[in-house]
Amino acid sequence: MTVATSNDAPVQVSRARANVVFVTIVLGMLMAALDQTIVSTALPTIVADLGGSGRMSWVVTSYLLAEAVATALAGKFGDLFGRKVVFQISGLVFITGSAVAGISNGMAMLVAARAVQGVGAGGLMVTAMALIADVIPLRDRGRYQGAMGAVFGVTTVIGPTLGGLFTDHASWRWCFYVNVPIAILMVFVAQRTIPRIRAAAKPVVDYAGIAVIAAGVSCLILALEWGGHQYAWGSPVIIGLFVAAVILIAVFVFVESRAREPMLPLRLFRRNVFTVCSILSFIVGFAMLGAMTYLPTYLQFVDGVSATQSGFRTLPLVAGLMFTSILSGQIVGRTGRYKIFPILGTAVMAVALWLMSTMGRDTGTLRESLYMAVMGLGIGLAMQVLTIAVQNTVPYSDLGTATSGVTFFRTLGSTFGTAIFGTLFANRIGPNLRDALAKVPEVPPAVAQSPQLLRKLPLAQALPIIDAYAEAINYVFEWVIPVAVLGFVVSWFLKEVPLRGAARAEAPEMGNGFAAPDSPDREVLLEHSIACLLGKLRAKEIPGPDILTEVDSELGPDQAWALAQVRLLQRFRGGATLAAIAAPRRMPPQVLQPVYDRAHRYGYIEWDGDKVRLTPTGQAEFDRVAAGWRNWVGSQIAEWDGEDPRDRVQLEHAMDNVAMRLLDEFEGAAAFAE
Repeated sequence: MTVATSNDAPVQVSRARANVVFVTIVLGMLMAALDQTIVSTALPTIVADLGGSGRMSWVVTSYLLAEAVATALAGKFGDLFGRKVVFQISGLVFITGSAVAGISNGMAMLVAARAVQGVGAGGLMVTAMALIADVIPLRDRGRYQGAMGAVFGVTTVIGPTLGGLFTDHASWRWCFYVNVPIAILMVFVAQRTIPRIRAAAKPVVDYAGIAVIAAGVSCLILALEWGGHQYAWGSPVIIGLFVAAVILIAVFVFVESRAREPMLPLRLFRRNVFTVCSILSFIVGFAMLGAMTYLPTYLQFVDGVSATQSGFRTLPLVAGLMFTSILSGQIVGRTGRYKIFPILGTAVMAVALWLMSTMGRDTGTLRESLYMAVMGLGIGLAMQVLTIAVQNTVPYSDLGTATSGVTFFRTLGSTFGTAIFGTLFANRIGPNLRDALAKVPEVPPAVAQSPQLLRKLPLAQALPIIDAYAEAINYVFEWVIPVAVLGFVVSWFLKEVPLRGAARAEAPEMGNGFAAPDSPDREVLLEHSIACLLGKLRAKEIPGPDILTEVDSELGPDQAWALAQVRLLQRFRGGATLAAIAAPRRMPPQVLQPVYDRAHRYGYIEWDGDKVRLTPTGQAEFDRVAAGWRNWVGSQIAEWDGEDPRDRVQLEHAMDNVAMRLLDEFEGAAAFAE
């Protein structure tokens, strides 16, 4: 990625405005995360209403696939056009997709609308972390980003419950309509509150790589979706799709090996940790979203519960996932050891899938809940540490790309999981229902596709149909067991590298356990790591004004802060005035006048009309203080130094940015306290 430098000085906003911006960003994250899973409990009702059961899984996979592609593009577009613009346009695209999905009169229209939604969701999510970095003070950022990750995770896993509530008490269409007013409010507030920032250096976008991999994955998913259902596995269409997928993936490898800024640098796969974690991320995404998409179908058809109840009945899976995600993160943060968790997690997932494959209409609610809880425990154990492990081992110059790569494989796994679960289910349920309906010829076929109508049948007539659904979904879980076993085997090949200090600081964060997309910007990731470190250090461990003593500066905290403001505005806007310094803090310039008068008397600044600039003496004092903060930052992340020749320039640039923020925030806090 090209190093980005801002055209504007680091944004300084009031705490109240920063909180409004944070809530606005969280609204975007909430909607994007929610729509990954909210439709799972509504799918049986949607199919009963619109037909097209063979396309049921595409309601989820089209969203996820479009989201993955948009995520790869949105970060670079944010650098090109500004993150605020990309965030707002993504919101408008999401509104359009949601509205069209709500009025859909056929499955094809709904699938297309969900793809549009996915494009908007990818843009909303990938710009969120960078926007937080633009407006939230560094000392507070770890707390805000942890809260944002928690919101993402919780909304992802409670989506089925909310989808059930809408389906039962309004209509499945409200799973989509609900986004429209919220997104309109979000776009309007974003226009008023989010500052406009754009990178000065234009990034290079790997359009060819993104287009080729999107086409290749789409061909592969179409082949898996249609095979054995709409077309025979040996038909020219399915064989052609598989061949096209192989060719396109080969072309992707060729393109990436020659791209100036590849979407996924092939050199990363020479690293054991990246390769193994990418495979495991794929498997965890495969199992989690695939299971969460089809469990509500099982509960509604086999147990005869409502859409709302089916959402509540999946909460044991959610509880298990949350418990082990947080627990494993805390243990990794304290011990620095992570290899055991993917091993245990994939083993537990395999056991859970086997247990779930034994469920039937005679299985009690308590036992079903226990099986789902075991599944959640396994996913949580395996999911938490993968991103941390990758960030711990790649060169700093590849930090953002590697993080995005793991996120991409996780989303890809979710897409394939939903598609393959759907294919296995569709290929099995068709023959099963034909056999069941032959036993009860008085039951119309339409009744067998609607859980609401099925519940109204006499038990004797309903039993063959219920058993047909139970056997089909058990068949699905049986076929996914080998995938979890493969993950267990792969986990043993994961190398355990002692965690860097920054990675250990991030590990316990709740948000890291729920697969929230990380920023592709390596500098944003570095600032996030430093923010996590600051959140875990005691007040006396953060130097603050003590930096002035350590570097033998004659400045006081107020003057150090004052010189920093002049230097920032000189650097980014070509000149500084007292009014420009005071405006972001919502104070009259007269409040700052005494500080700058003293600096002028001591020879640190000089006036040129209403403009103020540093004298050579002032510049030297400022450089001394900034170097002190920079050295402190370096002492916190020393383990990143020197691994790759490109790291030095990248790291120094990022450390300079962080040092400037720390000088501004901590010296400023001390100055205003006086």
